[in-house]
Amino acid sequence: MPAEQRKLGRQRRPIRCVLALGFLLAAPAVALAQSGPTKVVVDQVRQTVVSQTFPVIGRFVARQFGVVAALTNGPVKEVAADVGDRVDRGAIVARLVDDRIRANRDLLAAELSEKQAALQTAEAQLKLTMGEMARLDGLRKSAAFSQARYSDKRNEVAKVRSEVTEAEVAVVRAKANLRLASIDLYNSEIRAPYDAVVVQKHAVAGAYLAVGDPVVTLVNDREMEIEADVPAERLAGAAPGREVKIRLDDGEMFSATIRALVPSENAKTRTRPVRFSLRATEGEMNRPVAANQSVTVLLPVASAERVLTVHKDAVTTRGKDKVVIVVVENEAIPRSVRVGEAVGDRFTVLSGLQDGDIVVIRGNEGLRPNQKVTYDDPSG
Repeated sequence: MPAEQRKLGRQRRPIRCVLALGFLLAAPAVALAQSGPTKVVVDQVRQTVVSQTFPVIGRFVARQFGVVAALTNGPVKEVAADVGDRVDRGAIVARLVDDRIRANRDLLAAELSEKQAALQTAEAQLKLTMGEMARLDGLRKSAAFSQARYSDKRNEVAKVRSEVTEAEVAVVRAKANLRLASIDLYNSEIRAPYDAVVVQKHAVAGAYLAVGDPVVTLVNDREMEIEADVPAERLAGAAPGREVKIRLDDGEMFSATIRALVPSENAKTRTRPVRFSLRATEGEMNRPVAANQSVTVLLPVASAERVLTVHKDAVTTRGKDKVVIVVVENEAIPRSVRVGEAVGDRFTVLSGLQDGDIVVIRGNEGLRPNQKVTYDDPSG
C-alpha cells in the first residue's frame, strides 16, 4: 500500500507543476486588470506663434559699385575727384586733353558743309535738266522736235538724279562722322554715372587712357542692401518679402526685408546667399554704413508666423524614426512623425500630427501599443 501511494504521488506531481506555472503566468495579467489604465501626462499639438530667431552673419553690399572707365582715347588732363569725395550723378571726375578731338570735330563739320553744298548743286542741276526736258517735250507736236535730243536729255536727267542721291548719302555720312566726333568730345569729360563716393583712383594727369581703361572706382553708399550666407537647412524661415531684424556691431537694431534667395549653394559650407533690402522708414539706420560692414541678421526659424508644434518631451527616438504616443479614445497609439526646428520647448511639426492631437509627454517610455491610459485634460 505505501508503494502504491508513492506511485500515485509521482503521477500527480507534474499536474501540480503545470497548475503552478499557469498561475504564475496569469498573475501579471490579473494584476494589470486589477490596476486599471496607466496614468500619464499629456499635452496638445497646437499652433504656436514663431518668435524664435537664429543669428546669421551678413554684410552690407552696394547695389551700385564698380569702376568708371574711359569712353574715348586720350591723355589725362586732370582727375577732378579724390578718394573719399562724394560726387553726384553726372559730375565730372576726370578730363582728357581734347585739342585733337575738337580739331577733328571742326574738320568733320567743314566736310559736312561741303557735302551739303554739293547736294544743293546736284539738286539745282537736276532742276535745270528737268526744265530743259520739259521744254523739249513741249515741242513734241512741232517740226522743231527732235526725238534724239529728247532721249539724250531724259538720260541726262537720270544721271543727275543719281548724282543727287550720291550727294544725299554723302551728307548722311558726314553728319554721322560729326556726331561721332561730338560724342568723343563729350566723353573726353568722364562723368559719374550715379551718386557715389570715390574709393579708388586709377589714373593721374599725364597718363594715356584707351577706351575701357579704369579711371576711378565708385561706391553708392546710399543704396545698400545686406547679403548673408545662410545654411541650406535653415532656409525654412527665409521667404521673400518677410521682415527681419538686423543688428549692428554697436547693438543698434533696424528692419530689413528678404528680397531674394540666390539659387547658388557653396558646396564647402553648404550655405546659400540671401539678399535683404533695407527699409527706408524715417528714423531707421540714421548712421552711415560702409560696403562689407558686418551685421547680424536675426532670421526666423520657421517659414510662417504661426506653425504647428509638439512638446519636445513627446518625441522619442526609435532607430532612425521619431515617434510620438498619441492618445486616441484613451488608448496609446504610437505614430511616426517628422519634426523641424525647435521653438522654445517645442518642435515644429512637418508631418504626422494635426492641430488638437493629444500626445503623451510623461510616462510614454513604458507604454505598449493600444494600452489603456488615463490623463488630466491638458492646460494648453
